Amino acid sequence: MKVNQIYVNLPVKDIEKTKEFWTNIGFSINEQITDEKAVCVMLNDNIQVMFLTEEFFETFSERPVPKGDTTQVLVAIGLDSHEEVDQVVNAAVANGAYQHEEPQDHGWMYQNSFWDINGHGWNVIYADPSQMPAE
Repeated sequence: MKVNQIYVNLPVKDIEKTKEFWTNIGFSINEQITDEKAVCVMLNDNIQVMFLTEEFFETFSERPVPKGDTTQVLVAIGLDSHEEVDQVVNAAVANGAYQHEEPQDHGWMYQNSFWDINGHGWNVIYADPSQMPAE
């Protein structure tokens, strides 16, 4: 079995600010499934992030939305180059996110990260598995 699409669902307080943030750092919006309760950010044709108002998010689960400084998930996304990784993280920080940790360069893999305006953690990675050291 193979998964042909991924929809990550994350709670947010403000749909318009979230839409503006992700558009400003270079991602497109699927307007067909975006409204006042949800915005669909297209990471690519097969991976979308649905940012849902906290109230709407709660209709999909009996569990409460985490409050405050808790973390439920860190989302990792892979890009095609070291430069693209820094471009996305720098754009995110310029638009209200903050740096999660210092970039890490392992030679075969480069990682940078940020907390978005809603407090969700994003690890942005470029990896070349052909350069991975043998054990």
